[in-house]
Amino acid sequence: MKSDATRRIGLNEVLLVDRLRVSVVEGEGKGRTFEVDADRPVSVGSAPDNHVVLADQTVSRYHVELTRAIGGLRIRDLGSLNGTQLGSLGVNDVIAPLGSTVRLGNTMLRLEDAESREAPQDDDVVEIPSIVGDSPAIRQVRRTVYKLAGASSSVLIQGETGTGKELVARAIHDLSDRAGHPFVVVDCGSMPATLIASELFGHERGAFTGADRRHQGAFERAGTGTIFLDELGELPLQVQSMLLGVLERREFRRIGGERELDVKARVIAATNRDLRAEVNKGAFRADLYFRLAITKVLLPPLRERTQDIDALVSHFAEHLSGQPHTALFSAEALALLRTQSWSGNIRELRNVVEAALTMGQLKLEGGAEGNLEPGAEQLQSYRDARALALTRFEQVYLRDLMARFDNNASEAARQARMDRPYLLSLLRRHGLR
Repeated sequence: MKSDATRRIGLNEVLLVDRLRVSVVEGEGKGRTFEVDADRPVSVGSAPDNHVVLADQTVSRYHVELTRAIGGLRIRDLGSLNGTQLGSLGVNDVIAPLGSTVRLGNTMLRLEDAESREAPQDDDVVEIPSIVGDSPAIRQVRRTVYKLAGASSSVLIQGETGTGKELVARAIHDLSDRAGHPFVVVDCGSMPATLIASELFGHERGAFTGADRRHQGAFERAGTGTIFLDELGELPLQVQSMLLGVLERREFRRIGGERELDVKARVIAATNRDLRAEVNKGAFRADLYFRLAITKVLLPPLRERTQDIDALVSHFAEHLSGQPHTALFSAEALALLRTQSWSGNIRELRNVVEAALTMGQLKLEGGAEGNLEPGAEQLQSYRDARALALTRFEQVYLRDLMARFDNNASEAARQARMDRPYLLSLLRRHGLR
């Protein structure tokens, strides 16, 4: 039987890398591997006195310097002629996670810990009740969470709306030594740009019109706990610049303040956007992206893990009704759930289960219906039928609205002549954000 307890991992279980393995995976010298001590800066280039010597004419004599850092490696371009790329982005000075591939000229390198401690392959080593399912993708998420819980580096959680990004962030926090300290959530997409800086960093009395008292921001409230930046991709560029400065200096000032306050909290961020594409469009700062994405967790959409639907339905049914799903849902109803596209992912599934428990019948997009166990269905009252019809209308309307405007809530609200906060509340209610 699985325990509801969550094992905590001490911070001392995750250390800085001691030896670095640099493997040539593309270009001149493909297949070569270098292992070097990482307790000092490691130079990479074509000159013979580098720690890692590459026989590639497009690689500068002294191309990059690698320095170990918590959660990964600092990669610093030394003014090379052809530049340094991490993924599709040109970089000058970033911290990248171990396991990253970096391109120098025509050569691609993989940077790894030569003495890495592998995450446990047996999921029973650690129990995370909030991360439900047994698909390979979810087992990998649990292994990743287990590893990250013992570190203090920043984490970026990426996944579609409703995939459980905040649940994963809370699991990382709860597994770590920070578990007894605050977990502070900042929804970067739910407030005007003029208020985000104040919410993050706080303000002094009189700092701006309406600031009639001192306000502690999220970084201050988090203390030595965790600050979770949800909808990171919605941050305005000006606030991105401020956030980057705080993360680099590990200190901040309240707006209108003079005293520097230390940042002791761990930062976990989440987004449903492709931030690399946002960087290429100039909508998101590359240096902030790499600062936050030292380590990443990728959450699969529900349509790619349909084998977990039975377990999720059981989890939600027991939580909402106190009874297992086998006593409430027919096999036909469960089979029907596995055929849906689930654009709202886990959050949408939970809403459907809750509605089914309340109304006595599954109502799904496209007119599909599934009965509960025989005898459960009954004539709905006018009030319940009207509420269900309104719910279905709102779901269809909101999906179409957000698709038309590429999930841009501000533009969607303007075109629909709705207040943005009200639109956001509707999206959350229906598991669409």
